[in-house]
Amino acid sequence: MNHKITKKSWVGIPPLVIIGAVLILAPIFLFLTLDSINRQKESTIDLLKEKGAALIRSFEAGARTGMMGMRWGGAQVQSLLSETAQQPDIAYILITNVGGIILADSDLANIGKQYRSNVDLDQASRSKKVEWRQVPGKDGSKIFEVFRQFSPIRGSLRGQHVRVVKNDWCRGHMSREGDVADSRQVIFLGLDMGPVEAARQEDIRHSIFMALTLLLIGFAGIVSLFLAQAYRSTRTSLSRVKAFSDNLVHNMPIGLLAIDADERIASFNQAAESVLRLSSNSAMGKRPTEILPQPLLEFFIQLKTRQGLIDKELDCPVKDGKIIPLEVVGTSLKGDEDSAVSWVILFRDLTEIQHLKKEIARTQRLASIGRLAAGVAHEIRNPLSSIKGFATYFKERYREIPEDHKTAEIMIQEVERLDRVIGQLLEFARPMNIQKKTASLEDVIKDSLKMVEAEAHQKGIKVAFSSDPQTKEVRIDTDRIRQVLLNLYLNAIAAMESGGVLSVELRQDDDAGRFRIIVSDSGTGIKHEDLPHLFDPYFTTKPSGTGLGLAIVHKIIESHGGEVSVESRYGEGATVTIRLPYDREGSTA
Repeated sequence: MNHKITKKSWVGIPPLVIIGAVLILAPIFLFLTLDSINRQKESTIDLLKEKGAALIRSFEAGARTGMMGMRWGGAQVQSLLSETAQQPDIAYILITNVGGIILADSDLANIGKQYRSNVDLDQASRSKKVEWRQVPGKDGSKIFEVFRQFSPIRGSLRGQHVRVVKNDWCRGHMSREGDVADSRQVIFLGLDMGPVEAARQEDIRHSIFMALTLLLIGFAGIVSLFLAQAYRSTRTSLSRVKAFSDNLVHNMPIGLLAIDADERIASFNQAAESVLRLSSNSAMGKRPTEILPQPLLEFFIQLKTRQGLIDKELDCPVKDGKIIPLEVVGTSLKGDEDSAVSWVILFRDLTEIQHLKKEIARTQRLASIGRLAAGVAHEIRNPLSSIKGFATYFKERYREIPEDHKTAEIMIQEVERLDRVIGQLLEFARPMNIQKKTASLEDVIKDSLKMVEAEAHQKGIKVAFSSDPQTKEVRIDTDRIRQVLLNLYLNAIAAMESGGVLSVELRQDDDAGRFRIIVSDSGTGIKHEDLPHLFDPYFTTKPSGTGLGLAIVHKIIESHGGEVSVESRYGEGATVTIRLPYDREGSTA
């Protein structure tokens, strides 16, 4: 059974950082802790030595005073020794001679016994320096034993000789000074190390605790530095990523709509604003049911109920009542438990793409028609010449018969009209030959308007022209552009039977680097269903039209690298916009 890993490593710290911190800090604090423990041990030993030495000196001083002033014997010294041993922390006090025989002991039962000390008693009896050692007690406890020479009496005191009674305290013999038997003695004092050892153990535990505490604090400090650096670096990286992603989402050319787990709009970029005619401020935080058009809302509902990516095309109404074709792609973003936590919808306007598709289809269709028309036109013109010749013959032969003469004239006129249509068809079918030269577009428009002024005035049509002062000379085929403009003027005049306004504007679009020629009229307009077919060959709404005029207009403008479009509402006139590139000398359109 597979389980998803939902947690990252501890706070994201690399293991090498943790290991390195431990390897650096642990030896340091271990050395400091051991050094502290050793110093405490030395201090404890020094303290016990000083305490033992002080007790020995005090006992020795008391014994000396009693022996010299009060003529003490062994019983009094033994009594003083027993009383001194009653002090806290004193385990025992005993005195031996050089041979190890116990002369006095806090435990009377040990007097006269051999003290197995494993100490060089001869050397100890000659030294006033305090020595020490640790020995086990009777109950298994540790005893700190201090020993040195014991000399309660001296050879003289204020010029008087002191004599020790035989078989008394020291069991030695002293006569006069210089006649003294070997009476060197060693005093042993045992101190109970239990309380001191307990205190020492407590100090060791405290030292270890403090060392561990400081180790943790040091480790935490090092880790905190790495965490702070990692946090600063991560925050900087996140800020850069967020700025980049926000800028990318906001400026991407495709509309983006994000909906969070609470089914509220969480992201609404600039392209989405432009396509749906909605502002980001009015959309953010709203529910889809409150703001989205019905087709997009139905798409979101379908997205919630289905798994995987959904891609479809739909027609979406916007605020101004316009229907926009959209290509919509949506998917759900899942959480750790495979549950959808948010949804993302991408969409783009297909208006331009559909227009290009129609243009491509139309171009392919016209190319096929053109090739067919060129072949047909050549085949038709030869018989037409024969028909026109026979019609002219019959016209002259039956000059005296009015009806036959009139019929022959009609035949000749129809043949000539058919020949003109074939000429236009051939012009449309063959490749457009454009001869560009530098000219003022404003002058070309003014010249073309003069050609239709008389006809416009006869119908009561007002002609208006305006020009952008920034317009410059461009490279165009002036004859072809005049042909285009005259065709548009004549169509506009024909659409205004009872007068109106023929308006022509010349504007420069700096952003697109193009010129715009806008021809508009106040005539009858064009039906909505006829707009897609205006530039198709042989499509006409005039009884006597050939249907090739606007098709040739489209071809001429296309040969100049430009575009032509028509906008119209039936009964409200029409507007034709021609966009020409700013083709300077030596540049390409």
